[in-house]
Amino acid sequence: MPTVKPFWKGLTFQVLAAMLLGIAMGFALPELAVKFKILGDIFLKLIKTAVAPLIFFTVVHGIASAGDIKKVGKIGVRALIYFEVISTLALALGLGWANILDIGAGMGGNVSESASSAVTATLAKGHAPASTVDFIYTIFPDNFVGAFAGGQLLQVLVISIIFGFALLALNHEKRSVIETGMSRISECFFEFINLIMRLAPLGAFGSVAYAVGSNGSTVLLSLFNLVLMFYVAVAFFIFFILGTICRISGFRLLRFLKYIKDEIIIVLGTASSESALPRLLQKLERFGCSRQSVGLILPTGYAFNLDGTSIYMSMCTLFIANAYGIDLSWQQQLGILAIMLVTSKGAAAVSGGSFVVFAATVTTVGHLPVEGLALIFGVYRFMSMAIATCNTIGNSVATVVVARWCGEFSETEAREEYTRAPGRRPESLL
Repeated sequence: MPTVKPFWKGLTFQVLAAMLLGIAMGFALPELAVKFKILGDIFLKLIKTAVAPLIFFTVVHGIASAGDIKKVGKIGVRALIYFEVISTLALALGLGWANILDIGAGMGGNVSESASSAVTATLAKGHAPASTVDFIYTIFPDNFVGAFAGGQLLQVLVISIIFGFALLALNHEKRSVIETGMSRISECFFEFINLIMRLAPLGAFGSVAYAVGSNGSTVLLSLFNLVLMFYVAVAFFIFFILGTICRISGFRLLRFLKYIKDEIIIVLGTASSESALPRLLQKLERFGCSRQSVGLILPTGYAFNLDGTSIYMSMCTLFIANAYGIDLSWQQQLGILAIMLVTSKGAAAVSGGSFVVFAATVTTVGHLPVEGLALIFGVYRFMSMAIATCNTIGNSVATVVVARWCGEFSETEAREEYTRAPGRRPESLL
């Protein structure tokens, strides 16, 4: 019989334990805790070194392995339709929930100078696009290597798609040689990621310790309602909306979440959806999604299907409006929703993520005071955990749903993969 690995050697337990230690240190020794931020930063930097190349290789290989342009177009178009529908539902959920709660009403807009300075620094680092036209312009790179060096995932995605179609235009003999070489390099990157993932507990400890130590209990209590209600909205979106979609598509969400639980815990601890991308690319393919569907849908979803970001942006927009006593009509809210449908796609294209893009949206809207950004900046780290987790789960579900929709999913492989875990029944997943 195979030896069962002790639970304390599992990555899930180690990351959870590291997070609890980080929370304890953040409250007990806040000044010391903030110094451990470097551990989280180093872990994320190491992960990000492989993200852009992995997206390039998987998207190119996904297009090339499809065999013809029609098949690529079929998967791509259906994926984009799915992304837009689900993103709209996420934005509408955030706006509706914030209106029902009247979130932020009566809070007042007084913020500290230090918080305002922190917001300014974050925005300066992020270089958020000032308008929709600027955002569209920045999607297209002017330098092949620069897109990778700058970590601009949307630009890498554009390069990957064009390169993939160029590879598809070659004859089979030439294409197979290049595909084989790229496949081997991709495998090497995955092993590179596996080595880095051993540092995940340290990264989670440093990130959580810094978040608690730098914000403290005062900020947590003053904005507790916003954070709690945001988590409620995210939970509703995952378990009700995504759960319904999974049920309609023929598989169970809870069973699927158990299958990717290690990746969810890592994302929750690091507050970065990128930290799980390399492992998900492998895991979803083993789960039964074809290589071309995983290579096309999952990386594209990281740019176009940011469900957690959408909920965050819509709820925080209403929070700032109510905190400053600004009454937004339904017409204005629908206009903001339309703007966010575009700007939310930029969260993967700028440094600083969801907060930077949200700040760009507030600036674009014009109805809201930019100073209000400092109100939520203090708790952004805590909200970003749920944002990243929701984005990761949403894109994982999207990959399976669209793959099944396109006939690129093997239920036999899914059952075999799932039953590899001890104590699981083959019929319990699908």
